[in-house]
Amino acid sequence: MSDTPDISSMQGLRIWLQAPVAASTGQARAQAFWRGWLRLLANKAAFAGLVVLIALVLCAIFGPYLTPYNAMSQDLDIRLLPPSGAHLLGTDDLGRDILTRILYGARITLMMAALVAIIAGPTGLIVGATAGYLGGWADIVAMRVVDIFLSFPSLILALAFVAALGPGIENAVIAISLSAWPPIARLARAEALTVRNSDYIAAARIQGASNWRLILRHVMPVCLPSVVIRITLNMAGIILTAAGLGFLGLGAQPPSPEWGAMLASGRQFMLTSWWLAAAPGAAIMLVSLAFNLLGDGLRDVLDPRDD
Repeated sequence: MSDTPDISSMQGLRIWLQAPVAASTGQARAQAFWRGWLRLLANKAAFAGLVVLIALVLCAIFGPYLTPYNAMSQDLDIRLLPPSGAHLLGTDDLGRDILTRILYGARITLMMAALVAIIAGPTGLIVGATAGYLGGWADIVAMRVVDIFLSFPSLILALAFVAALGPGIENAVIAISLSAWPPIARLARAEALTVRNSDYIAAARIQGASNWRLILRHVMPVCLPSVVIRITLNMAGIILTAAGLGFLGLGAQPPSPEWGAMLASGRQFMLTSWWLAAAPGAAIMLVSLAFNLLGDGLRDVLDPRDD
């Protein structure tokens, strides 16, 4: 008879999770995963943030099928129409449906945020974990570089990089990534400093494990939960920075429906056609709030001090 519990129902899952920790590593990890997942779902704010983000991702993927309009098509005969049944969020100064452009813009915004996280997260984790474990000159040089980056506000630093690289989505992603990795590196270094002299690191070193193996197999996994939480919490700032670059004309270029660029084009009509700026502004606020709520929930789930 198999020892695998029946977790097909929620009640069976709860009984399994309340059981003593499994003997096998695989079952122990599965129990830890499901405990964390249930704790995340039990956090109402984090659950709300997760639902909003899933909805935004689905809108970004299926946006073309949710609206009959084209995000780029112009029709000056229907320019500056207020919200109505035909155009739920109205039209802009070139007669383009704003809801359609918001849905298409979600692709650009979420793609930029994801690329920045993919670039800045591993970079900060590797640099911070390596510097914290090795110490000495490696730590000194790495942290002085981090201090230089952190001495500038992230938006100003991103503006400097994108001004040097040129406007465009690709260069904006690189510029934001260059300004986003230093805080992650400092956090990973702090975590690495707490574990480099631990007993299991010493035991692995005695068994002949190299420094790089120790960093990859033992130090980075310890740093990873804190880094994931920090990246999730930083996503709101990343999105705001991307929108700021778009607002200044240094991010996605017209006629791309990027939220920051839409906000910039609508600001001159705020007194007469408020919906042009209100719609992209509300979208930026909503996705930033969702990431903050989810990040707070992940912190509660992954923080080992809460166990």
